[in-house]
Amino acid sequence: MKILFVSLGCDKNRVDTEVMLGMLHSRGYDFTDDESEAEAAVVNTCCFINDAKQESIDAILELAELRKSGQLKALIVTGCLAQRYKDEIQDEIPEVDEILGVTSSDKIIEAIDETLARNTIFSHKNYFDDINKKPVGGNDRIITTGGLFNYLKIAEGCDKHCTYCIIPKVRGNYRSVPMEQLLDEARKLAKQGISELLIVAQETTLYGTDLYGEKKLPELLHKLCEIEGFKWIRVLYCYPEEITDELIQTIKNEPKICNYLDIPIQSGSDRILKKMGRRTNNSEIRELIGKLRKEIPDICIRTTLISGFPGETAKDHNETMALVRDLRFDRLGVFTYSQEEDTPAATMPDQVSERVKTTRRNKLMKLQQEIAFEAANDMVGRDVDAVIEGRITDSDDDDGLSYVARTYKDAPDIDGYLFVTGVQRELMTGDYIKVHITGSNEYDLIGEEII
Repeated sequence: MKILFVSLGCDKNRVDTEVMLGMLHSRGYDFTDDESEAEAAVVNTCCFINDAKQESIDAILELAELRKSGQLKALIVTGCLAQRYKDEIQDEIPEVDEILGVTSSDKIIEAIDETLARNTIFSHKNYFDDINKKPVGGNDRIITTGGLFNYLKIAEGCDKHCTYCIIPKVRGNYRSVPMEQLLDEARKLAKQGISELLIVAQETTLYGTDLYGEKKLPELLHKLCEIEGFKWIRVLYCYPEEITDELIQTIKNEPKICNYLDIPIQSGSDRILKKMGRRTNNSEIRELIGKLRKEIPDICIRTTLISGFPGETAKDHNETMALVRDLRFDRLGVFTYSQEEDTPAATMPDQVSERVKTTRRNKLMKLQQEIAFEAANDMVGRDVDAVIEGRITDSDDDDGLSYVARTYKDAPDIDGYLFVTGVQRELMTGDYIKVHITGSNEYDLIGEEII
C-alpha cells in the first residue's frame, strides 16, 4: 500500500507530517509522490489566511476526484483546516473518509487501517481529541527536507490572542513539549544527518513557562548545542516583548547558534499595534533592535508586517515606513491583511480596501528592497561561513565549479542565497565552507571559497 502525503502551510505542519510518516512507516506502509501510484492519500491542511485555506481546499478536491473514481481507497484530511471546518468538509466533500483534528495526528495509523478494512465507498469517521491535549516530543520522523536541515517544534498553541489570528482557536493554548523529549528528538535528527536545526513554535520565546514556571528557551538552546552533529541552530518566531537579556547572551555566546532572529512586529504604529492586540510598541521595538545590534553587531534580524489592518490610516502606514527605514531590517516580509472569520479584527469597522492594502504592501517592499540591496552590497569583502545546498548544473569549466549556498543570514526556503563560483574541488550538499564575498546580485551574494 502506497500513501501520498500532501503537507501544506508552515514548517510546524511539516513536523506533524514527518511524525505521521514515521508512524505509518513503522506500520509497514510505503510512500509516493506520484498520484497515479497512490492507493491512499493524506492532506495536512492550513487555514491561517485565505490563500492558505484555498490551497488546502483545492488539494482536497483534486484528491477527492481520485477517491470518487476508485483509484484511492482512502482519503484522510488533517491539520488546521480539518480542525476548523470539519463539518463543512464532511458535508461538502463526502469523498473524504476520515478527518483528524490537530491533536489527533497520533491516530493516523488507526484512521488508515480502519478505512481500508471497512472497504466501503466512503467511510466517514472523525478523530478529535481535546484541543489542549499535551504535546509529545521524541518522535521518530521521516525527513522531508532533503536531509540538510530540519525543524524542532518546541510547543503547540498560543496564548497571545492577536485580534487578526485564528491560531489559538484552532491550535489551543500554549503548551510546551517537555525538554527531555525535545532533546531526544533532536538527537534522533542529528543521527539522521541533520546539521542545521531550526527552533519553531507559534512563539518560541515563551517555551517552558507552562511546564516549569519560567522561560526555558535559553536552557534548551544550551543543551541542544551540546548535541554532536549540529553545526547551526536557528531560532524563529520570537515575539519582541518576550526576548530577554538571557536569551540575547545565549545567542551571543553559543557558537552553534546563528546570529539570526526572526521577530515578527506586524506594524510600526502604536495605535494599530494596540488594535492588533500586540503587547509592544514602536519605542520598545526600536529599543530592542538597538540592544540586539549592540550586543551582537553582526546579527541578522528578520521581521514580518501586515499592511491594511482595519482602521489603518495613511499616518499609521507612514509610521511603519519610518520604522523600516530607520531600523533597516536585514530580512522583511509583508502580508496584506486577511479578514479571517471568527477573529475580532474581521468585524472591526473601517476595513481597508484590497487596492489600498496592496499599494501599501508594495511601498513597504520597495523600501525594503532598497535596504536589502544596499545590505547585500555592504557584504562585499567580508568572509563568511556558508553551507552548500547544491551544485549548479553545467558549471564545470576551466574556471571551476559553481555551487548554491546559504550564509547564517539565510534561513532555508525564505531568505536569499550565496553563489560560490570558481570552486576547484567537488563539494557535497551539507558541506560547511568559508567564503569570501566578491559581489552581490540584488538579494543574493556571490563569492569564492577560501582555502
